[in-house]
Formats: sequence, structure tokens, C-alpha cells
Amino acid sequence: MNISTFNAFKSRNYRLYFTGQSVSLVGTWMQKTAVSWVVYDLTHSEFMLGLSLFASMFPSFLFSFIGGVAADRYNRFHLMIATQVASMIQAVLLTALVFWGHYVVWEIIALSAVLGLINAFDVPARQSLVYEMVNSKADLPNALALNSSMVNLSRLVGPGIAGLVLEKFGDTVCFGANALSFIAVIGSLLMMRLPKAESKKHDKNVFYELKEGFAYINNTPSIKFVIIMLSLISLMVLPFSTMIPVYAKDIFKGTASTFGVIDSIIGLGAFSGAIYLASLKPGHDLKKILAINTLIFGGGLVIFSHMPSYPLALVFAAITGFGMMSQITISNTLIQTTVSPEMRGRVISFYAMAFFGMQPLGGLLVGAVSQWIGTPDTVMLEGAVALLIGILHFRFLRKSKLKKVTQPTLEQQPINTLA
Repeated sequence: MNISTFNAFKSRNYRLYFTGQSVSLVGTWMQKTAVSWVVYDLTHSEFMLGLSLFASMFPSFLFSFIGGVAADRYNRFHLMIATQVASMIQAVLLTALVFWGHYVVWEIIALSAVLGLINAFDVPARQSLVYEMVNSKADLPNALALNSSMVNLSRLVGPGIAGLVLEKFGDTVCFGANALSFIAVIGSLLMMRLPKAESKKHDKNVFYELKEGFAYINNTPSIKFVIIMLSLISLMVLPFSTMIPVYAKDIFKGTASTFGVIDSIIGLGAFSGAIYLASLKPGHDLKKILAINTLIFGGGLVIFSHMPSYPLALVFAAITGFGMMSQITISNTLIQTTVSPEMRGRVISFYAMAFFGMQPLGGLLVGAVSQWIGTPDTVMLEGAVALLIGILHFRFLRKSKLKKVTQPTLEQQPINTLA
């Protein structure tokens, strides 16, 4: 690790954001872990695990387009404050529901859906705002990689703490800790000194602006390819995480702590990958790194799926996490460093749709398939799909290189005007 790993911290606004989000994300992962455990404990159904993921993410799929337009139309800072306050209220309601004890699984799933709706507006605003937080735009890839390291460190710490808290103090404390964690992020946002946002005229309707965003992506092949590949990964591979409670409870005969450990080890691998990316100096071929890490993701998942030894399974869980992290971070970096500023919110909403929107559909698909062929074979199939997507990445890169080589050659050839 070198000093350039933390270049984005030179910006005061980004430092504040990073600190507040770090606290809040630990709470978020504690809540996610507790929701999965409570749902599986109540139902003992892999399908219901998939349904809980579907409920928490599908509203993001439906409304992220509108969230993207809102991020391009309105003040992104004010929008983010609003979404963080709304997320805090959702966490308080979930805590109250579990505290009083008279709840059924559908109530938890309904509150998860509310959070999914909030995230549809939060993600485009938050990701777009990172661009405004860094003083030097050359530090943007570093800021996005550090964001991923923050997300994955919280994924490493949050589920581990949640597993212990679930056993010692119960689920109410997990949910309550998440509600309190929003104080940190809201406080850090209010302390920021961002440039005054220019008021924008809204002479076009929402649907026209949505169409504009879609046309922009369609005419930018590099962004279009990244979003399509991320959609496939999110639909068919990333939902492997919904099967982790099954590995913890039924395959490795463990408890809530076992679930927390496996999830944390996946987070450790992802955190290592994010730090590796943050340490890269400008000029590295991120597209090639994304292709290689997709193969690592798939290979790790295939071996983890049928690994009978718990310690070795943890090793391959970490390798899986390392490869998985690139899907989110590099895809985001490639989009953010390519997109036009006036299209940023809308393009990020398509990215959010690909990442958050496809996973719930995949969660239902994976839940249904695992009931039919069993959890280990389902996870192995997911790994095989990741390997196939990695190969497609390399094919796209080769075609792009050939285009670059042949284009100038064609331009230099003399044109026979008599023909």
C-alpha cells in the first residue's frame, strides 16, 4: 500500500463523507444480517430468503430511473439528506416492530421494500455527489475505490458484530444500532462545504429526460457493455449471498455466529480487493482487471459451493469476495470517468438498476432453483456463469483492440473515386 492509496482524503468534504458513511454502513450490514437471520429462523425457507432480498431491492429497480432524473434535476445534496433521514425512520420502525415482538415475516419484508424505494433515490444522488466532493477530479477513481473499501470493510465488521449481538442481546439491538448509526452520516453531510449548486431549468418532462439517458447509453458502447455485463452478474451470480444462511445453518451445522463469520470473510476478500484497486496508479487497464477478477469470482464460487471443509470454504469465500468486489467498483469507475456531467445521475441510475434491480429477480430465481437442485449445485452454477461472463469480457476487449487497430488503417487507405 502506498501513500496514493488515500489521495481522495485530501478533500475535506470527502473525508467527512467517508467518516459518516463508515459508521452508517456498519449499522446497515448489521440490519441486513439480522433481517436474513430472522427471516430464515421464522420460515426455514430458502425461497423466503430470496423473497426478502427481492423486497429490499426490487423497488430500486422500478424507481431508480426516476431517482436518476431527480439527481440530475434537483440539488443532489438536499436529496441525499432527505434519503438518509427517510432511511433512519425506516430503521426506527423496524426496531419498534421487533421490540414489541408481535410481528410476522411479511411485516419485515414490507419494511425492507420501503428501504428499497428510498435507495432508488439515494444511490444516484450519493454516487453523483462523490464527484462534487473531491477537489481534484484525477482523484475520482481513488475516491470510488475507497468507497468500495468502506462498503466492504463495513461488510466485514457489520455481519460479525451482528452475529455476536444476535446471540448475546437479540435482534432488537441489531436494528436499533442501525437506526442510531444514521446520526453519523447526517451529521457529516451537514458539516460539508460544497460549491453552491446552480438552479436548473426543467423545460423537459421526466420521461423525455429518461429517454435522453437511455439514448446516451445506447450510443456509448463502452458504458453499454459494462452495464449489460453487470446486469447479468447481478441477476445470476451475486444472489449467491442469499444462500449463506443455508451454508451456515444446514451445511456447516452452525449458529448465527457462523453466518456472521462467513459473511465477514467474504467482506474481508472484497475489502482486500478494494484496497488493491485504490492502490493502483493511474494508467492501469481497468477493463482487463475487471475481466480477470470476474474469472477469480467464478472460480472461487465454484470451489466454495461443494467444499466440505469449513476452514477451506472460508478461504474460497474470501477469494470469491475479492473477485466480486471488482464488479461493483470497476464498473462504477469506468462509468463515472466516462459519462458527461449532465447525464451523470441518469447513467448512474441505470448502473443502480443493473446492480440493485437485477439482484432481487436473481434472488427469486436462485431461491427457486435451489429448492429444485439443492443449494451447493445452485451456487456452483452461479460460479460457472461468472466464468462465462469473464470470457465474454476478454472477447469484448479483443474486439475493441482490433477496431482501434483497423480504424486508422482504413482511414489511411486511398479512396478510388473512379470505382
